[in-house]
Amino acid sequence: MTATPSPTTPNRPNRLRRTVAALLLGSTVLTGPALAGWAASQAQSSATPPAVTMMQDAPSTFADLAAKVSPAVVNIAAMQDAKPEQRAQRAPGIPAFPPGSPFEEFFRQFQDQMNRNGGPNGGSNGEPDDQDQGPRGKSGALGSGFIIDPAGYVVTNNHVIDGSSDITVTLQDGTALPAKIVGRDAKTDIALLKVTSDKPLPAVDWADSAKTRVGDWVMAVGNPFGLGGTVTKGIVSARGRDIHSGPYDDYFQLDAAINRGNSGGPTFDLNGRVIGINTAIYSPNGGSVGIGFAIPANLAKEVVAQLKDSGKVERGWLGVKIQEITPDIADSVGLPAAKGALVAEVTPDSPAQRAGLKQGDVVLSYAGKPVDNLRDLTRNVAETKAGDTVDLKILHDGREKTVPVRIDRLSEQAQLAAAETAPAEQAEAAAVKGLKLAPLDPAARKRLGIGDEVQGVVVTGLSAKTETPIRPGDVIERVGDSAVKNPADVRHHVAEAEKAGQKAVLMLINRQGNESFVALKLKA
Repeated sequence: MTATPSPTTPNRPNRLRRTVAALLLGSTVLTGPALAGWAASQAQSSATPPAVTMMQDAPSTFADLAAKVSPAVVNIAAMQDAKPEQRAQRAPGIPAFPPGSPFEEFFRQFQDQMNRNGGPNGGSNGEPDDQDQGPRGKSGALGSGFIIDPAGYVVTNNHVIDGSSDITVTLQDGTALPAKIVGRDAKTDIALLKVTSDKPLPAVDWADSAKTRVGDWVMAVGNPFGLGGTVTKGIVSARGRDIHSGPYDDYFQLDAAINRGNSGGPTFDLNGRVIGINTAIYSPNGGSVGIGFAIPANLAKEVVAQLKDSGKVERGWLGVKIQEITPDIADSVGLPAAKGALVAEVTPDSPAQRAGLKQGDVVLSYAGKPVDNLRDLTRNVAETKAGDTVDLKILHDGREKTVPVRIDRLSEQAQLAAAETAPAEQAEAAAVKGLKLAPLDPAARKRLGIGDEVQGVVVTGLSAKTETPIRPGDVIERVGDSAVKNPADVRHHVAEAEKAGQKAVLMLINRQGNESFVALKLKA
């Protein structure tokens, strides 16, 4: 699956431009004296025993590994009913090239030939795989997958088969088998298919992706551009990447060449075990630039196991909206570092409310695991079985305490922790004197459309050159732990915070009906 120019599955927002720019511009080139200094330091360090065990040398060949695992990797052709506006689009297997490029003509000829042969690798699905030539208003998607059970269970990405009416799985030897969907999970972009064969099929095993390290060698196998089985190699570039595709993002970043059509294919370790499912790439040009993303095996195998057992995935539910802890918010609540998840709202009749969680609490750990950011809490809650009781360490009214919470099942209507998060504000505020405040009287309520249930002080404007996350029209409901009813209350509590030596004070604001916390800086 290709995202141009950001790493997302189809129909997902493009949000990585700034991140990728930072990655590209953050490189350092050593030249001249700097290179000589580096060489001298390397020579000096080589005279002493290394402090860590060095990585093993790169394999001289990946041929044995490729021969071992490739039979279990399959091509997937998924046919969908195309909308009229989709039929004129470019075939998904043809990358973007400059007009008149010989490469565009090559790939178009290849795609046409594949359509005439009935599918990838000469499959017999009888439907073309591009979006502008399909009979009966059909469109096609090409992807990859891998067999995890000799009985014919196949793992792929949900976006490869989403909305499909006919799915064909093609084995390495060219055998084409119809597939049915066992289950799929849009939140993690994982789907499980089933094919029937008169003999056991080659299968691969999952790795323990928790043991995968940055710098480990990996090999990806898939179906780029509909060409058929293709092998590429590289290393793990990073762990725990969040590409904003969903609440459970925890991707491996890889530099192995991954292109359109690789979606759903496996990435292997040197032992031939699957460490991840290739899901997204960053690409400004439609091709691989060495930034690919794979769902870690430990996350994938838990989802796949549930899909195999029941056809669906059940997740835990806590019942809070949370937001990031900024450095200024950390200062305002007395945290030594910007870690944790700030509770911005507690859902009525939820596990969180029954456990006594309040707005402004900070979740520091969950079931003994530290919560450094929103995703830590989101994933841990999701992985908890409904009915289980876990301990949450929270910061409440400036004191740490542990509360037991009995987790419920996430229903279709319920919102998981951080699945619907409150916006994290940029805390760059000046002194409180920069805020123009007024009572929230009936005239202000009518003008701003604010109901009687909201109590607080309305911000009518900002003084010149005032930099603050608070905007005109916001209603300040609380300053620190205290509710406010008039501008004098705000001034009093801010002054008290200044006298106490606080660098920032936490405010609960209501912006167009949505509550969130902001930290107002008090002193430089």
